[in-house]
Amino acid sequence: MARILIADDNLQITQVLTEYIKKEGWQCFTAHDGEEALQLFSRYEKEIIMVFLDVMMPKKDGFEVCRAIRAKSMVPIIMITARGEDADKILGLDTGADDYIVKPFSPAEVMARARAILRRIPQEEKEDRTVEISNLFVDIDNYLVRIDGKEVALTKREKELLWLLASNPTKVFSRDNLLDSLWGYDYYGDSRTVDSHIKRLRAKLEAFHHPGWAIKTIWGVGYRFEVTEA
Repeated sequence: MARILIADDNLQITQVLTEYIKKEGWQCFTAHDGEEALQLFSRYEKEIIMVFLDVMMPKKDGFEVCRAIRAKSMVPIIMITARGEDADKILGLDTGADDYIVKPFSPAEVMARARAILRRIPQEEKEDRTVEISNLFVDIDNYLVRIDGKEVALTKREKELLWLLASNPTKVFSRDNLLDSLWGYDYYGDSRTVDSHIKRLRAKLEAFHHPGWAIKTIWGVGYRFEVTEA
């Protein structure tokens, strides 16, 4: 049975979200601290299709829980929190969250965002989600990146960014294109988010020899994956 895990220490919020989740035809688990959330996820991982995650919780905060889940699963995560500073939003997204909603929020909007994220999953599964160029191999279904057969440790967003660029070689992506594709059209960040992700991604890739390809900066426009060997 498809279930959504709600992790929030505010009982009123968990009750409201539970009612909206049931209206969508799903069931849910609720946890009131970070440790309980991880225990429920470990036990019922195969049933959980999404996680609604508060940041400020007892025992383990939402960032810790998100990191722990991301270490073993790519299940969609929406952070729902009163911490609305840009730094917190960026940290949540960089930690692996798929969306970040600030309290107070509209439960209907939360569910609309959840539906939007879940709609993308079957559409993506129909596509060819494996890319192999020179010594680079990307399997985005399993979030696996290898160079010369060695696995590269990247964050979820970095893997998605690399896959998007590598699966469209020679195409120039503007920063806005990348924001829309990976963060969503209503993301409240700016082009610096893309630049910082590209910088970190390049730094990790530079640890591996890859003369046959590179991520190029197209000044004044954006970025392109360039194949440099025949």
